[in-house]
Amino acid sequence: MAMDAAEIERLIKQALPDAQVTIEDLRGDGDHYAAHVISPAFAGKTRVQQHKMVYDALQGRMGGELHALALQTSAN
Repeated sequence: MAMDAAEIERLIKQALPDAQVTIEDLRGDGDHYAAHVISPAFAGKTRVQQHKMVYDALQGRMGGELHALALQTSAN
């Protein structure tokens, strides 16, 4: 079962309430998304740490309900 963009955004904002989140459905299939997440919580973190924070926010849905997520993160 695919996830919708609103659910992805909700999960990320639940974990990172101050985040600005932009989600794009890349293929229109509800399975391949791109996300741009900006959060002050990323300050001082490596790109890998930032991405892990987002993946953690998705609560294990990556690889299951959510097949692919092209992720861009920044602190500002």
